[in-house]
Amino acid sequence: MRHLMTKAQLNERIHVDSAATHNYQIGSAPDSRTQQHALQRGYDLSALRARLLTHEDFEHFDLILTMDHNNQTTVNERCPENLRHKVRYFSEFFEQYELTEIPDPYYGEAKDFELVLDLVEDGVKGLISHCIRPS
Repeated sequence: MRHLMTKAQLNERIHVDSAATHNYQIGSAPDSRTQQHALQRGYDLSALRARLLTHEDFEHFDLILTMDHNNQTTVNERCPENLRHKVRYFSEFFEQYELTEIPDPYYGEAKDFELVLDLVEDGVKGLISHCIRPS
């Protein structure tokens, strides 16, 4: 997402961050297979480290995007009611795909990691269109 936002010259206007809903891998880099497949597309994820979603995130960010139904439920449970309008499915921004969530490729094969990258790229394109659309 950062790469495509920079390419669209939105990196000065839009701050992108990532946060987990559970503390399983806090401080860890993305899965090595994720990094490998992303690097093949020109995305270097090696500097990323997992962090936990905080209460401040709900105040700071205009959008909190979730990847699947379980994350959406967890995030909505933690989000103050008056800020829940910020919580949306990332899949709402898909332009080509009709899936409602991004599957976790962890137990899958190479094709599953490629699908996730395809979905993320598609969602980011839709998000960019959303961000530059006149109000």
